[in-house]
Amino acid sequence: MGLPGQKVASRSEFLTVRGLRYHVRHWSAGDDRPLLFLLHGWLDTSATFEDMVQPLLSDWQVIAPDWRGFGLSEWPQDGYWFADYLGDLEALLAHYAPVGAVTLIGHSLGAQVASIYAGVRPQRVSELVLLDGLYMRDDPPERAPARIAQWLDQLEQPPSEPRYAGYEQLAERIRRLHPRLTVERALMVARGWGVERADGRIGLCADPRHRRVFPTLYRLAESKAVWSQVRARTLFIDGGRSELRARLSADDLASRRACFADCRERLVEDCAHMLHFEAPEETARLIREFLES
Repeated sequence: MGLPGQKVASRSEFLTVRGLRYHVRHWSAGDDRPLLFLLHGWLDTSATFEDMVQPLLSDWQVIAPDWRGFGLSEWPQDGYWFADYLGDLEALLAHYAPVGAVTLIGHSLGAQVASIYAGVRPQRVSELVLLDGLYMRDDPPERAPARIAQWLDQLEQPPSEPRYAGYEQLAERIRRLHPRLTVERALMVARGWGVERADGRIGLCADPRHRRVFPTLYRLAESKAVWSQVRARTLFIDGGRSELRARLSADDLASRRACFADCRERLVEDCAHMLHFEAPEETARLIREFLES
């Protein structure tokens, strides 16, 4: 079902999306194949989907943008707001798939974006795959004063980023965070997350301003209202060792997923949050199984 002995390299495409220069990674072993849209998570980039994508390319093309302020996409000057990801996704779909319904696959932040988009544009999404996502905890309103104050305080602090002597040093840090990774795979992630700066050291592709808190609260009730409008067939793939999934009670998790009209769940047992590079082959197998069912 895959491409035995072959690895298909992605090609980089650059386009203007809502005034920003956007980088999009495009994997294709044949331009006549249907598209999958792959949406990465917070502080990640499209590059780290590399190993998960390969088993899918015998039957699909994959379009994977770097969100604004991540990877090779431009950094906006006015900060980051969740609604902008939805606007960017709509513009990207208008470019690559202007008519019909599409398949969205999102990890973490990308899962939240994909799920909300599928609810507000139900006619545009036929299949929805959510990788270890929709775990944000509800924010009670009494947190608002402290949250806004924290945001204002952070605006006064110049953003900073860590620097590494080389990609190998960054890969060592990644392996400490994700000890199940091989040295080779950790280096692949490091090359996706890192960029050489003018001083020869390796910085991160992500704008450090992403680490600032949002001044707005997350309201679960609003997400649930949108999720109840999703009509796409939906698959949740969870990491059995996911630290984010563990923050929610079983009842809370079930109530979120009950919002989706056509929903199924799969678990990758010995895997944490980063399914796409901790267990890429198994994750790809579950995606394929779902899309072919």
